[in-house]
Amino acid sequence: MQTLVDYLSRVAKYDWWVVGVELLLIGLIVYWVVDFLEGTRGERLFRGVILILVAGVLVLTFVAERLEFLRLQYLYKGFLIAVLIIAVAAFQPEIRRVLIRIGQPRFWSGSSRRPSQANEQVILAVMELSAGRTGAIIVFERRVALGEFIETGIRVDAIVTAELLRTIFYPGTALHDMAVIIRGDRLIAGKVQLPLAEAGSMDGMELGSRHRAAIGITTGSDAVCVVVSEESGKISVAQDGRLRRNMDESSLRTYLAGVV
Repeated sequence: MQTLVDYLSRVAKYDWWVVGVELLLIGLIVYWVVDFLEGTRGERLFRGVILILVAGVLVLTFVAERLEFLRLQYLYKGFLIAVLIIAVAAFQPEIRRVLIRIGQPRFWSGSSRRPSQANEQVILAVMELSAGRTGAIIVFERRVALGEFIETGIRVDAIVTAELLRTIFYPGTALHDMAVIIRGDRLIAGKVQLPLAEAGSMDGMELGSRHRAAIGITTGSDAVCVVVSEESGKISVAQDGRLRRNMDESSLRTYLAGVV
């Protein structure tokens, strides 16, 4: 208890507004991180790391320093380095997504970006595929190039039309399995293999391979992915590693107009 009193006495020596600003900035940063990771595997990892660090700081501050456990203090410093290394490896997809966001020239490109002319053709195709319960996964490439994934598929390089998409995803055709990638108004490639998100990465959701692929490609890039479920015919959209389900024609059109 005396250690806590001493700590609060030291804090009281600072100007109240300095402490207030620091606490506000810390709160905003933590809120931004939690909001950014919400609904992803990284959210649970972040909470676990924070819990471990807070517990460690409390033990070090109120026990180790008070009782002069020098070896425990030394081990804790090494533990922090290990936590940093583990965090970099564990949060690799999230770190990549943050860097992608920072590198996007939103200020300059926001006013000049025009909705893709391919949107309406994709919507027409998706609604017909949904009605027939034909599975499909359509990826819109944005600023981050998807060349490494395009190379895994078959080059098409054709103007996007609803008829072309329906033909590609018709069961039994050579390209119907896996994904197609759209760049601007052109369908660049079909039968593209996408990285799968880890099973269970979305809380409370049992996801098939198409939905996991949609989450996987949008976790490591700024792409937008439209998925049609083969089992239910329901339409979903993935962006930033998050899945929005049960989209209808109106909501799909509004969403794509805002991001593609």
